[in-house]
Amino acid sequence: MTAVVVGIVVIAVVLVLLVAAAAGRNRRQPDDIASFRRQIDALSPEARRQTSERMKPSEGRPMDDDGGHGGNGA
Repeated sequence: MTAVVVGIVVIAVVLVLLVAAAAGRNRRQPDDIASFRRQIDALSPEARRQTSERMKPSEGRPMDDDGGHGGNGA
C-alpha cells in the first residue's frame, strides 16, 4: 500500500517538473533574426541622417580654433 502511494508521489513530482521545464522553455530569448533586423534598421541611412544632422554645427555659433563652439577651453 505504501509502495503505491510512493509511486504516485514520484509520478506527481515528475509531472510537476516536466510542466515547469516546458513553461520555462516557452520564455525564450528574443528572436535572433528580429534582433538582427533591428540592428540593421539602426544603421540605415535614415537613422544615421538624424544623428549626423544633430552633430552638424549650427550656422549662428562661432567656432573655436579646435572646432568647438566656444566655452572655457576645458
